[in-house]
Amino acid sequence: MEDQARRAEILVIEDEDNIAIALDYLLTREGYAQTRLATGAGAVDMICTRKPDLVLLDVMLPEVSGYEICQSVRARAECDGVRILMMTARGSAMERRKGLAMGADGFISKPFELKTLREEVRRMLSVDRASLAERAPEGAHNA
Repeated sequence: MEDQARRAEILVIEDEDNIAIALDYLLTREGYAQTRLATGAGAVDMICTRKPDLVLLDVMLPEVSGYEICQSVRARAECDGVRILMMTARGSAMERRKGLAMGADGFISKPFELKTLREEVRRMLSVDRASLAERAPEGAHNA
């Protein structure tokens, strides 16, 4: 029962302050516990140690790309079960395919509507990783 009452933990890895502020507003309003990293340095270790329920991962980060972080997380057994939603201003089909190939569970283009992001976060938190592709809503960009 205690696990059901626990707030979902979301790790936001985003270097743009204005995007991070919008994400903080949305996630706080939705009642999620959150932590932010502004660079990719140390992200993989933090993800694998803390095992958040969801990682909102920017593609273009200082020091290491979101793609590299995603690929490294997927290569480590202790990170199994962590869901990753990649975010990028480069929303081309090629970028989406690359993110999904690296192991992302979903992909959202910036700028995004807060409503769209809220729905995608809720959807990703409501199912296990294996079910994400099967339950993708119309127009979603996921595995």
